[in-house]
Amino acid sequence: MKKVFQERQLAVLAQRFREAAGKTRAQAAREMKVSQVSIFRAEESPEESLTKLRRRMVEKFSPFKVAGPFYQLQRK
Repeated sequence: MKKVFQERQLAVLAQRFREAAGKTRAQAAREMKVSQVSIFRAEESPEESLTKLRRRMVEKFSPFKVAGPFYQLQRK
């Protein structure tokens, strides 16, 4: 998948990939060593600058890595 995503779209992707991986927010938070509130904010508040966490979530729960400032997804 070579598509350019806006930062706001990473929030949707992060949630979609977490859910597809069968992880609750609490499970994801434990695995990523962040608070459950941080996971919630990363998914539900795209206006907040949580890009690093969103990128980590996409990479952890999907077969993609996020590359570049334009947020392209590339197969790992």
